[in-house]
Amino acid sequence: MFSQNLMIFYQKISREKYIIIQCPECNSTHLSKDYARAELVCADCGLVIDQDFIDHGPEWRAFDSDQREKRARVGAPMTYTIHDKGLSTMIGWKNRDSYGKSIPTRNRAQLYRLRKWQRRIRISDATERNLAFALSELDRMASGMGLPRTVRETAAMVYRKAVLKNLIRGRSIEGVSASALYAACRQCNVPRTLDEIAASSRVSRKEIGRTYRFIARELGLKLMPTSPQDYISRFCSELKLSGDVQAKAIEILKDAADKELTSGRGPTGVAAASIYISSILCGERRTQREVADVAGVTEVTIRNRYKELAERLDIDIIL
Repeated sequence: MFSQNLMIFYQKISREKYIIIQCPECNSTHLSKDYARAELVCADCGLVIDQDFIDHGPEWRAFDSDQREKRARVGAPMTYTIHDKGLSTMIGWKNRDSYGKSIPTRNRAQLYRLRKWQRRIRISDATERNLAFALSELDRMASGMGLPRTVRETAAMVYRKAVLKNLIRGRSIEGVSASALYAACRQCNVPRTLDEIAASSRVSRKEIGRTYRFIARELGLKLMPTSPQDYISRFCSELKLSGDVQAKAIEILKDAADKELTSGRGPTGVAAASIYISSILCGERRTQREVADVAGVTEVTIRNRYKELAERLDIDIIL
């Protein structure tokens, strides 16, 4: 009877797993687990809701991060940046056993054969070989650009979806990988220009843009246009400007957006112009050439944009 009444306060989250959401006595959601007694207790009324439950945590304790890493017995987490998702084993090239002792010379030939066959088994067909090469290319480009782990995982997912929909046929692996990386940067709000992607890849800017538009259309990727504010922190960091300059540049861009001065213009050019204006106003002047090199635009673009912003926003610039 108790178990039947208790089931009312369970919420089904899978076919075999349930989670308690509130106390059957006072309807409180403040529940605490007493691992010493193996009981689930209501923190408000003290009712013992469940008992003899299993502790799924480790049987060991760790008092710092070093102890936690040494005592953990699990492998690396699953990742989409490896073609087999990191679930297969890998025989290392160090000729040492699990105790750190050197392997005898008479057994090294057998270990060499094991490595060779293990490497062949990991990549069994052409699809896996294609995926392995593409993901390694993705990781190379992302590492060269200093992109975070989330962008790499997102780019790997975009490429895998493209493979499942057979969008790779007739296109170069490098081009699709670069376009997937560009789409991942847009999705994760870590904007990079097509010129930056092309500089890290082996394909041209035109091919990356064409492949990106095709993949975004076929996969239904809903990507918003990049905003000039997204580039401010990175450009200011590369120019070694202070936080006051960055805050002033963002303020200028907000005023420009209210007056619709940013629509229809390249975000990098508008961001570079706002940084140039704010650097002068805050007394940390940078030349147009320095800002143009960091932003990847021409000095003429910065000159046109900053004159337009200064005129429409009534900003007095003393050159």
